[in-house]
Amino acid sequence: MKYRSAVLIVLLIILIDQWSKFYIKTHFYYGEEVNVIGTWFKLHFIENEGMAFGMKLGNAEMGKLVLTLFRLVAVVFGFYLLKNIINKGYKRGTVICGALILAGALGNLIDSIFYGLIFTESTFHIAKLVPFGQGYGKLFHGRVVDMLYFPLVSFQMPSWVPVWGGKDFEFFEPVFNIADAAISVGVLVLVFFQKKLIHKPAIEAKTAAE
Repeated sequence: MKYRSAVLIVLLIILIDQWSKFYIKTHFYYGEEVNVIGTWFKLHFIENEGMAFGMKLGNAEMGKLVLTLFRLVAVVFGFYLLKNIINKGYKRGTVICGALILAGALGNLIDSIFYGLIFTESTFHIAKLVPFGQGYGKLFHGRVVDMLYFPLVSFQMPSWVPVWGGKDFEFFEPVFNIADAAISVGVLVLVFFQKKLIHKPAIEAKTAAE
């Protein structure tokens, strides 16, 4: 698989991810929820300061800056690593998984770097695009937009269950975005099919056998 093809996959994922975030950001109030398929697939608009699936490192500005810079370094290294595994002859599936993970990281990085500069706050008013630098935050301090919500199962735990007895349980509770999904799919495929995808490349194996 050529490096150009892998980059096209990355760009396609980013395009879909950013389009969905722009749409939600400029059409939904913060916290607004809309049923898409029954009650188990919803669009639910939230933003988070930190990691994937709404996880946080804390509210401190320094923590946000460190996380964004870490993402930036990871993305730059990711492009190098993606080209490296292609040059070494790894399977197409491995390259596609790498492209998905890289696209997801870059998609959320764009939010973190730029969204604070180009969008107004999402509170009781729907956010608007504004001239660069007139948004709700500073460079590297944007919030990541999440909207995909799949509450597949919801029930109350029996009272006899230790610790969680009587509490509401919901699966799947986290709200995420296309970028998060791309990272998750790439990682899970690599984990479950590692014997087929992560091994000595065909080029090196052939050289070692000679």
